[in-house]
Amino acid sequence: MTIKTTDIGSIKVGGYIIIDGVACRVVSVQTSKTGKHGHAKARIEAIGLINDDKKVIVKPSHDKAEVPIVEKKSAQVLSINNDVANVMDMETFETFDIKIPEELKDKVIENSTVVYWIILGIKVLKQMK
Repeated sequence: MTIKTTDIGSIKVGGYIIIDGVACRVVSVQTSKTGKHGHAKARIEAIGLINDDKKVIVKPSHDKAEVPIVEKKSAQVLSINNDVANVMDMETFETFDIKIPEELKDKVIENSTVVYWIILGIKVLKQMK
C-alpha cells in the first residue's frame, strides 16, 4: 500500500485521508480553539473514493493521520463483458479486469481510453479520456 503520515491540522479540503481503513476525499475541515486544559480539535468530513460513504472524525490537530497516495493511470479498453471491462495499461501493457461504474456504463466502448486510479491497491475506473 502507498500511504504517508501527516498531521491532522495540515489536512485541507480536497485532499485525501484514510478513515476506518477507507480512502476518502476531504469535504470539510473545521478547527476548534484550544481549551483551558486541552488541545485544538479538528472535525473532518470526508466521502469515500471507492464507495461514496460519508465519514466524520474528530481528533486533536497535533495527532497523526494516514493519507493515501493515489496513482492515476491511463488504459485502453480491450473488451467489455457485462459490467466488467478488460483493459491494458498504457505504460506497462499489463492487462486486467476492472468494474465499470454505473455512470460510465454507456460511455465505455472497446478501443477507447479510460483513466483509472489505484487506491490502497484497488483499481477503480474513474473517467473516460
